[in-house]
Amino acid sequence: VKVYVTANILAHNGDLEAASDYFMELKHLKTKDGRPVPPDALIISDPGLFMIAKRVCPEIELHISTQANSTNYETWLFWWNLGAKRVVSARELSLAELKKIRSHIPSDMEIESFVHGAMCISYSGRCLLSNYFTGRDANRGACTHPCRWKYAVMEESRPGEYLPVYENERGTFIFNSKDLCMIEHIPELLDAGIDSFKIEGRMKTALYVAAVARTYRKAIDDCLEQIFVRIILHTSQHDRGAILAYKVDKDAGIVFRTIALIVLGIDLKLSKRSLNDEASCLIHDQPTPFSFACLLYTSPSPRD
Repeated sequence: VKVYVTANILAHNGDLEAASDYFMELKHLKTKDGRPVPPDALIISDPGLFMIAKRVCPEIELHISTQANSTNYETWLFWWNLGAKRVVSARELSLAELKKIRSHIPSDMEIESFVHGAMCISYSGRCLLSNYFTGRDANRGACTHPCRWKYAVMEESRPGEYLPVYENERGTFIFNSKDLCMIEHIPELLDAGIDSFKIEGRMKTALYVAAVARTYRKAIDDCLEQIFVRIILHTSQHDRGAILAYKVDKDAGIVFRTIALIVLGIDLKLSKRSLNDEASCLIHDQPTPFSFACLLYTSPSPRD
């Protein structure tokens, strides 16, 4: 289990000193027996807080929050050059856009994307409705989801006459927040080169988070197992050895993107994540095209 601490507010001047103290406190967290247990990463959106965190706790990995609204590969490269390891993509990006970002950023840089949970009618965290109606700030994690309340459109000279709101295939664009559910598209998500699947759990019960996370974990494992089985059935005995080495290493923490690189036959020398010398030698010295593998992503569900 890894622990990522979210510090993704857009900070005001009065927040800066407290933020510095907070990062220092996180840096020196310890267990009851005195063992140091700093978080594995900080999730940040504000450039000022990013620089403070980088100065106070340079040893802690820094991730960029979805609330930074990163929508293009130049933004990814900007954060990479500042020292970020991972960017959580804006929820508004398509799979095609994520694939293009992957092709333009370093292989060691990670993409995290939301796969389940509440969407927003605004760019993440930029909506002021909750703050206006209730005083609870969406950017500070307290959104009351007023976009889900029932509204009617009425023209001021026609009181009591509610006007219909028409929608096309992309929605109404007015209070049309929907929940995201990508469990039937896991193969496409792997194909896009996403390293980490994010499930929205803010303001949800522990039971909800546990149930949804377990369901996705099972679906991902089933999907990857089918990918490995299908590849092994279509490859030579020599190539099977390399794949099986990665299959074993997958359970030790190999990331989704590395598996996707193998499946799609992209130059495996881009991957720096081989976890033992034997697998590294087998794969890096004997690149294999796997030209048939593109067919693996044609089924509509990981269970098909």
